[in-house]
Amino acid sequence: MSDAPRPVGRVTGEVVGRVLKMTIDNASRRNAFTPEMMEQLSDLLTRLDRSDELWVGVLCAEGEHFTAGLDMPKFFGPGATARPTPPDNVDPFGLRKRCSKPLVTAVQGITYTVGIEMMLAGDIGVAAADARFCQMESKRGIAPLGGAHFRYLSRMGWGDAMYHLMLCDEFGAERALKIGLVQEVTPVGRQIERAMELAELIARNAPIGLQVMKKAALTYIEAGERAAIDIIPEVRERVFASQDSKEGIQSFVERRPAVFQGR
Repeated sequence: MSDAPRPVGRVTGEVVGRVLKMTIDNASRRNAFTPEMMEQLSDLLTRLDRSDELWVGVLCAEGEHFTAGLDMPKFFGPGATARPTPPDNVDPFGLRKRCSKPLVTAVQGITYTVGIEMMLAGDIGVAAADARFCQMESKRGIAPLGGAHFRYLSRMGWGDAMYHLMLCDEFGAERALKIGLVQEVTPVGRQIERAMELAELIARNAPIGLQVMKKAALTYIEAGERAAIDIIPEVRERVFASQDSKEGIQSFVERRPAVFQGR
């Protein structure tokens, strides 16, 4: 048996028949994403997208939680190591290049910010009964940059989308089911098994038919999504140039409530 230390924070892939199971594994930190984990997930999604042998993907996580979001200092703080996704890769938020294959996401416990946006970049969501959702970026002085600003609308409609995006509130699995954020709720601990069952059912269907259907469905909303994606650099520039964003990140590091000034 190897005595090599286990990597701190990783995303692993396992092939199960025609299904690629992708597992977020940073449980000791509530599966917070590091830049390296984001790169690993992008590589796995790209593998799924390009392989003729893989027909369906499942994204899931180890431990009690799906993800608490980004490890903020590693993305936005001094010495941040985040790098752009390679231009030919599928990006985990499906903003520049979205996976062409069916993608089922299984979530549990804390499912915050980028975790929701990753799920929305997929197709079907399965939530454990203890799942808790929150799009809290504006509580940190920034704004959603991974697609929540438009995919909430396509899943929920304007009222429910604005309700949760503006309140930055936490809500549970049954509420997520009601508004269409997820499609099934399972007992705690059953969510990954159910996601794999759904993936295997999907994989019994003709893969080309499913991929063409997904492409056609995305074509229907492509123009609106493109306009929403194109405005992200403006959103990013405005929020990160603000004093409020600095206060939001500093308050996160110092584990205290943020005090915003609106500038």
